[in-house]
Amino acid sequence: MKALSKRRFIQSCCFLIASGLSSTVTLLLSACRKKEKTAIPTGVSDNAEKKRITMAKTAKINPDFEPAYLELHRSGELKKRGETLWNVMKSCKLCPRKCGANRLAGEKGFCQASAQLEISAYNAHFGEEAPLVGSGGSGTIFFTNCSLRCVFCINWQISQGGEGSKRSIDELANMMLYLQKKGCHNINVVTPSHYSPHILLAIDLAASKGLRLPIVYNTCGWERLEILKMLDGVVDIYLPDFKYSDNTMAAKYSSDADTYPDMAKASLLEMQRQVGVAKPAKDGIMYRGLMIRHLVMPNRVGGTKGVVEWIAGNLPKDTYVNIMSQYTPVYKASNYPAISRRITRQEYAESVKWARDAGLNNLEVQGFRFL
Repeated sequence: MKALSKRRFIQSCCFLIASGLSSTVTLLLSACRKKEKTAIPTGVSDNAEKKRITMAKTAKINPDFEPAYLELHRSGELKKRGETLWNVMKSCKLCPRKCGANRLAGEKGFCQASAQLEISAYNAHFGEEAPLVGSGGSGTIFFTNCSLRCVFCINWQISQGGEGSKRSIDELANMMLYLQKKGCHNINVVTPSHYSPHILLAIDLAASKGLRLPIVYNTCGWERLEILKMLDGVVDIYLPDFKYSDNTMAAKYSSDADTYPDMAKASLLEMQRQVGVAKPAKDGIMYRGLMIRHLVMPNRVGGTKGVVEWIAGNLPKDTYVNIMSQYTPVYKASNYPAISRRITRQEYAESVKWARDAGLNNLEVQGFRFL
């Protein structure tokens, strides 16, 4: 794993400087690094239960919580679903692009991913929502490439620049176990949609070795219902964006994704059906539920009023909604005058007012640098 630079931290506001972590991780994974193959990995042996890892005292496993995926793991259904999704990559339709690339044969989809798993970084992240961070951090795993490809992406080096390393499913499972041992409160898979088969197979493998943390599915919000339904009973916490309420804006700034508003709305309804309203437990940590993010953009490009009014009209009023203020004009944003600056105090204030006026009563409101 490459250490993340300070410049990258300042630019993205979502990576921790991982100095000192690289050597530890290298030692941890050096024995299991092998060239990735596109064949589905074999299952664990019958003696797997005898080989469960011994959890460090720092592991923050809540004995009163059982993650959703354990039942599917025990029945064999989790591995079966992973294999089903794996076969979807023969003519890939994992995301709404439905580009049809034969990723199993080495072709790259619209997202620029083949069946070869690529990961940019993994660490205990303290920049997520407070109920996800707690005292031990959110165990984030940042996947390379993306199907939405926004012109203002703050992590464009990863999502569109392909920054990352080839990894195996065994290594991904070991990352999850490492983050649990380190004391993280959850496993937070970031930009996961195009690698959903790998993730399910890795969770299944990690569960056989003692993984007990909730899974956070940290997504752009643009999902296919058919794929989301395969995640029912696997994901504990959905953390989707709801970027746009206007299809014209979605098409302009997210690579012709004009279906984004309608598909995001359908996705949010399905996520709500699966996991319900997000409420922290007595320890202040989130273990289950839907947590929506909306990034306020300059000149009302994101259609914030339409976003919050739709949420209030179609989901419970106490749905967890994070009104995000950290829009930064990076990557290609300077080529688009309407989004070539940060937002103003007035733009953020009006966005929060719209959400409150709509009746939403579980808002996370942020401070930020104003123009």
